[in-house]
Amino acid sequence: MNEPMQLDIQEILRRLPHRYPFLLVDRVLECVPGHKVRALKNVTVNEPYFPGHFPHRPVMPGVMIIEALAQAAGILAFVTAGVYPDENSVFYFVGIDKARFRRPVGPGDQLMLEATLERNLRGIWKLAAVASVDGAEAASAELMLVPGVVTGPVRGPGSKS
Repeated sequence: MNEPMQLDIQEILRRLPHRYPFLLVDRVLECVPGHKVRALKNVTVNEPYFPGHFPHRPVMPGVMIIEALAQAAGILAFVTAGVYPDENSVFYFVGIDKARFRRPVGPGDQLMLEATLERNLRGIWKLAAVASVDGAEAASAELMLVPGVVTGPVRGPGSKS
């Protein structure tokens, strides 16, 4: 049986390749390898997206809530696989189904991120994920991740080979 573990910000930084301003997990309260993860995102007024979304009523964009859930799911995947990401390894977020948004999330909220591994079939990890604030569901989705290997520099549109 896998024992639950907690991760502080230092361990999260070892387990995820994301960095400010895109790191969206502040603490892992419980991670049971091969099963589930419960993590926190403290939403503050100085988040970089609030000045434009929306100046008169700051709301965390739904895509950022889903990204926070995907990062929590990524932690579960890396811990379950026993892998620490490096410049050559990542878990790619490759799919989202049944996404629903139930309530706005704003400054001062503490977003609880929960992801449960439903299956790992042929390298595709499928997870059920829910984000909540004060016990009220804010968003939910089915997420899919796949492990990947970075083989060279990432090139954007218009870059030369």
